[in-house]
Amino acid sequence: MARHGGGRGWYGKVLGAALGVTLLAAGASVWTAQAGALGGSSPKTKVSAAPGSAVKPVAVTIVHASDKGARGVNITIDDGPDPAWTPQVLDVLREYGVKATFCMVGTQAQAHPDLVKQVVAAGHRLCDHSVSHDTTMDKKSEAYQSQEILGAERMITEASGGVRPMYYRAPGGAFTPYSRKVAASHGMRPLGWNVDTKDFEQPGTDAIVATVERELPNGPTLLFHDAGGDRSQTVEALRQVLPRLKEEGYAFGFPVR
Repeated sequence: MARHGGGRGWYGKVLGAALGVTLLAAGASVWTAQAGALGGSSPKTKVSAAPGSAVKPVAVTIVHASDKGARGVNITIDDGPDPAWTPQVLDVLREYGVKATFCMVGTQAQAHPDLVKQVVAAGHRLCDHSVSHDTTMDKKSEAYQSQEILGAERMITEASGGVRPMYYRAPGGAFTPYSRKVAASHGMRPLGWNVDTKDFEQPGTDAIVATVERELPNGPTLLFHDAGGDRSQTVEALRQVLPRLKEEGYAFGFPVR
């Protein structure tokens, strides 16, 4: 999601005891071991895929391209899942036969596992959007970055019933070389965007649609949101954008891996 708001953003308030218990119980020792050589902070440790995991590392570069080629479009949905808006987004996507990539916040996935499973069952892909949506992650320690990325990976995977996120999108685009390497080593391709619809600002449905039309020549990956506030404008904008893009000859795909 685009960098807006300060500090941890609106998700900072939901961490509380849940984050403290979850992150510490889930493997502080593992994170400590993983917070090493990739960022250059320690010559003794190295970030690697989770023990026993069959996940293969992917490229560390931030991807924008679509697997549908030059006329491909990637719909990406950030910040959920949310019980009010995610089902409505899913309904619109189903209506037009479009698959999307859902960049989920760990605490949201943990709170709404039924919605995570619905997203997976509908054929959409999962993306790690950190535990707490801290848009200042790029200013924090490597250990903290690891906790945010790997904690969310675990939360999302557990909520989905075992389906891992395939991408990692830093909150507000706050990537670092280290965070990209941590994600990539766990099979999550760093994911950027080309068209920021600014729907989080609630500029009006017409403005969201106009932004897509104006900025689509910049690249194929579109950024929308299904949480963090009233997303009725987003739902209506998708209802207009999806059939229009189809009529213009675009194909909907996923970011390349």
